[in-house]
Amino acid sequence: MSLDNDLFADAARQLLADQCTPQVVRAIEGGGRTAPATRQLWEQLEATGLADALLPEEDGGAGLGLSQVFGVLEQCGAHALPLPLGETMLARALLAGAGVARHTGAIALATGERTEDGGLRCALVRGGRVAAQVLVQAGDGWHLLAVAGAQELPQALALDAALSWSPARLLAAPVVAVAQGLDARQLQAAVIAPQMAGALMSVFQRTLQYANERQQFGRPIGKFQAIQHQLAVMSEHVFAARMAAQLGCSGAGIVPDRLRVATAKARCSEAALAVSELAHSIHGAIGFTAEYDLQLFTRRLHAWRQSAGSESYWHDVAGSALLEHQGLTLDMVRRITDVEPALLKP
Repeated sequence: MSLDNDLFADAARQLLADQCTPQVVRAIEGGGRTAPATRQLWEQLEATGLADALLPEEDGGAGLGLSQVFGVLEQCGAHALPLPLGETMLARALLAGAGVARHTGAIALATGERTEDGGLRCALVRGGRVAAQVLVQAGDGWHLLAVAGAQELPQALALDAALSWSPARLLAAPVVAVAQGLDARQLQAAVIAPQMAGALMSVFQRTLQYANERQQFGRPIGKFQAIQHQLAVMSEHVFAARMAAQLGCSGAGIVPDRLRVATAKARCSEAALAVSELAHSIHGAIGFTAEYDLQLFTRRLHAWRQSAGSESYWHDVAGSALLEHQGLTLDMVRRITDVEPALLKP
């Protein structure tokens, strides 16, 4: 990974540390797209140029690939960013490739289905309550739809929504000529996995700090062997998930390898469940309270675990590929993991 790419990650870290505090996250979750904090934070992100990082230079972007923005996506998860920056980066690059004029505002990615009356429905749009538009794959077609005017229903996570568009609004929306064979779920999983890796690391660091500070029987609970064992298990999951997420983003351009994405998303989803359970076990009752920041991360991990396919879905993808593979299993493993060492940065 080059110095330039480190600079993008550093810029994201500094901005989010200053502007995406737990108080801001709560304000955005409470107010959605109408909250002043939502507009202010998005304007800050736009000003840095991060949302255009995957755009070609001739279109005003930085011309980076997914592997080069891994650090940015990781920082989004590490600070519980409540806005779909990663999806926007990818959507803008896809739209530029299709010759669609650049749009301002956040863009969510989603899969949808046509309704009986000729409209379009997305059962789940992550970040639907803060996105301005949604790039939807429905069957073989892609549509860029404005959230304004859509019928919106709440989902489990505060900022998610189920969105439906009438036939008239669907006809008025541009049809996007995305390259044949691209899969919205695969693309979304590729940008979710690094965010999960960042959130997992934050959960682990917060739990480690708590274990070293919380006193019981005259010493920190982190001195007890049982807690040390739980922390060791957490660290194994966290660092394995991070390596897998880097694999998922590896390669040239913005289109990730499907089997690497399967590896990344499956491993991160597995880690999300285990790490969240252990973190809350070590924290005790305080970790579940709304006032405590831990839940800002663990709630997202549980939601992201199911987004763009859970571990079971991606295990099926990897298993089917293995059954169809004619050579040695080791050859497939080598193909998935054979990436430039610089892309797997500690």
